[in-house]
Amino acid sequence: MANLKVLKNRIASVKSTRKITKAMQMVAAAKLRRAQESAEMSRPYTERFNAVMAGLASAAGGEGAPRLLSGTGSDNVHLLVVMTAERGLCGGFNGNIAKKAKAHAAELVAAGKTVKIITVGKKGRDAIKRDLESHFIGHVDLTEVKRVGYENAQDIARDVLARFDGEEFDVATIFYAKFVNVVTQIPTAQQIIPFEAPEGAEDEDGTLYDYEPSEEAILADLLPRAVATQIFAALLENGASEQGARMSAMDNATRNAGEMIDKLTIQYNRSRQAVITNELIEIISGAEAL
Repeated sequence: MANLKVLKNRIASVKSTRKITKAMQMVAAAKLRRAQESAEMSRPYTERFNAVMAGLASAAGGEGAPRLLSGTGSDNVHLLVVMTAERGLCGGFNGNIAKKAKAHAAELVAAGKTVKIITVGKKGRDAIKRDLESHFIGHVDLTEVKRVGYENAQDIARDVLARFDGEEFDVATIFYAKFVNVVTQIPTAQQIIPFEAPEGAEDEDGTLYDYEPSEEAILADLLPRAVATQIFAALLENGASEQGARMSAMDNATRNAGEMIDKLTIQYNRSRQAVITNELIEIISGAEAL
């Protein structure tokens, strides 16, 4: 039988852990509501923006198209922007995004492509550097950012665009988790350079527009904004996904702690009863001996 004092200390320790996980679950639930609202409010704008960009791209796709649309004419060098959280304790959220990015990188390397990786979020950096440190070229630290804003997406976009202008890569892809609900977050890869409209982004009403100035001139101004917009939408989706995953993980941890407390309490009571029974036997045996 385990020592009663050891069991009592373990029960107290697990109870303390349960208080922490319960508190973290409640904090994540409060943050999730705001993050989910931000992500859902950004979707109509992002979808409409992508629809307009898709229409412009289809009309301007030719020799005079901007490089951000037509590309460099090659796809030998790929830049992967892997977006994860700054903190852990959110289940498989960070690991799933990193796993998808690493699988994509492995496919590119196997095809003879050059891969370069920029991470956004400390947990993604740690996961990527363990296996792909030789491909790692940069990191964006958002530890001090209390709430992600469009300016953060602009900073990341400026860095990516500067590297593209410097001919450091041919194709850029972002990795993030698309929020569905508290228990479902889908790891997603989206190409942002050259511009590639997401599925279903085309105008469904078939309306034709005349643009002034030309489509090429408008695209030259909008394409850099499109990169920042897609990055910002990914950051918002990631924020909601992180809080949803953390809420779910802490709920499971709280339940597991409760089950462990029940098992330890039963073990403690059985051990205590065994000690009392042994003491009674000794007392009775001593009395009979007299």
